Amino acid sequence: MTAETFAALVLFAFVTSVTSGPNNMMLFASGVNFGFRRTLPHMIGIGCGFLSLLLGVGFGLGALLETVPTLYLALKLLGGGYLLYIAWKIGTSRALPDGKVGARPMTFLEAAAFQWVNPKAWVMAVTAMTLYTDPDRYPLSVTLVGFAFTLTNMPSVSTWAGFGSVMRQWLSDPVRLKWFNITMALLLVASLWPMLR
Repeated sequence: MTAETFAALVLFAFVTSVTSGPNNMMLFASGVNFGFRRTLPHMIGIGCGFLSLLLGVGFGLGALLETVPTLYLALKLLGGGYLLYIAWKIGTSRALPDGKVGARPMTFLEAAAFQWVNPKAWVMAVTAMTLYTDPDRYPLSVTLVGFAFTLTNMPSVSTWAGFGSVMRQWLSDPVRLKWFNITMALLLVASLWPMLR
């Protein structure tokens, strides 16, 4: 992979990671509702889970999904259903958690596992492996794709969680928080549309 191709790959990884989608909508809401520090396991889980998905797609899972389209459809439906559940939980939340109630941020394992049913993550992984791998040096190029996403992931997800945590004080007003959470739930549902068509 040439330096120019790798630079294009890093740009692709950054843009696809930082633009809105299910992960970033959930991180923004988590930053508001739980703060940046308590959202860290969620952020790290996204990075590790997506890397495992990316490597899985690169080393054969993508070909399996192309030959068994019903499996891909099942993953999309499962991911869509889970996102609707998360949107419902966000949209019906009416108070900032104080640590004493049952509300909690997503854990590392939950965030990592979610990448495997996240429609945007699948589109990103399949596109990256299709565009940026070299058949003559396939294992190395798959590894470089994974490295590019690892470089860009934490700055991307930190932006969303950080912005949410900055807004936490302003959204401590119950009326503002109610409408914020409803808006975030609707945006999360809307983020499904391009992936589920």
